[in-house]
Amino acid sequence: MSSTNGGTPEAPATNPAPQLMVLGQYIKDLSFENPNAPGTLQQQNQPQIAISVNVTANPMSDTDIEVTLKLEGKAESAGSVMFNIELEYAGVFRIQNVPQEQVQPLVLIECPRLLFPFAREIVATTVRNGGFPPLMLDPIDFVALYQQRMAQQAVAPPTA
Repeated sequence: MSSTNGGTPEAPATNPAPQLMVLGQYIKDLSFENPNAPGTLQQQNQPQIAISVNVTANPMSDTDIEVTLKLEGKAESAGSVMFNIELEYAGVFRIQNVPQEQVQPLVLIECPRLLFPFAREIVATTVRNGGFPPLMLDPIDFVALYQQRMAQQAVAPPTA
């Protein structure tokens, strides 16, 4: 037991701890196209798969923000489209007691990092339900994606 030497108990810290809470997560948009079935379902060739990733943020209030992780994938074999998949998976996050200069990296790195495992499972299941082996997306380096975005924004447009 600690003693305060007859003084008053210590007051709680004046700076509350930073908080990131997930208020909800959901599919905003999901599209799967299997345009050449059933022919593509019987192909044994390894398809070429292209995946693109984008993260957007939409402030909803002073503390709440919607973050959307958009994944687009396309598989082709011998010049024929096997499937296209597009998923917009979003979450609403509450951010409190975070210094302003740290909010943007938190929103564009940590929030999509929390959403990704769920989006990955949705993509894998949807592709499997389309008749293909599950598409297991590799982990995404959201730090590198954020740094790339910041570098693109830092490049000034040419002057006229």
